[in-house]
Amino acid sequence: MAKKAAILEPALAEIREFCADNSSEANAKRYARFFTEGYDAYGIPKEVWESNRTRFYQKYKDRLGLQDFLDLGDLLFGSGKYEEGSFAIVSVQEMLDVFTPETFQRVGMWLEHGVRNWAHSDVICGMLLGPCLKKGLVAIEDLSGWRASGSKWKRRAVPVSMLALLEGKRKPGAWLKFLQPLMLDRERVVHQGMGWFLREVWKQSPAPVEAFLLKWKDQAPRLIFQYATEKMTSSEKQRFRKAK
Repeated sequence: MAKKAAILEPALAEIREFCADNSSEANAKRYARFFTEGYDAYGIPKEVWESNRTRFYQKYKDRLGLQDFLDLGDLLFGSGKYEEGSFAIVSVQEMLDVFTPETFQRVGMWLEHGVRNWAHSDVICGMLLGPCLKKGLVAIEDLSGWRASGSKWKRRAVPVSMLALLEGKRKPGAWLKFLQPLMLDRERVVHQGMGWFLREVWKQSPAPVEAFLLKWKDQAPRLIFQYATEKMTSSEKQRFRKAK
């Protein structure tokens, strides 16, 4: 453990020094309005972030392997600071080609013990988890246990990660059956993720999605339907109103 700390501490200290040196309280306050669950950030300006996002990966890639960057990510997410978590994500993304199914599950632990907002959850899905599903490194069945996770972010990640599958062979029936356990979820962020996925599938395969929505219209949270039917006409939306 001491050896591991000695390897990671220089990178951790340098990242935190960089974040503090480029902090902006005004920026942090400006972006906080997008995060109802709270937003603890340095407020690094966008242009500074974009020009330095892979800086620490490039500097330490010859000394740190994938497991080291994952461990470093644990420490970065542990602070609760938005940009520190973001550095963890973009650094690990650089090593996506050497991901294994075990790496996929390991990244999933960030959703349980590190992620505190929808932005990190969705970026992890889009940059790390979705690509693994798309290229077949893992299957949706590998997300089975995530549907009952104690973390709302991990449950949200199930449909949001599956958005990557829309670019391949369509299997709407199998996808909808798999997602049924989340239709009665109690968390708003999960409702939003489910509705988002259903809306995107509907654009490609409307019939199975509409049948699915009709099945759940009197039981599932209305926010799912608000998102899922967003692109429908007013008359189409009427079919999915909850019975009085």
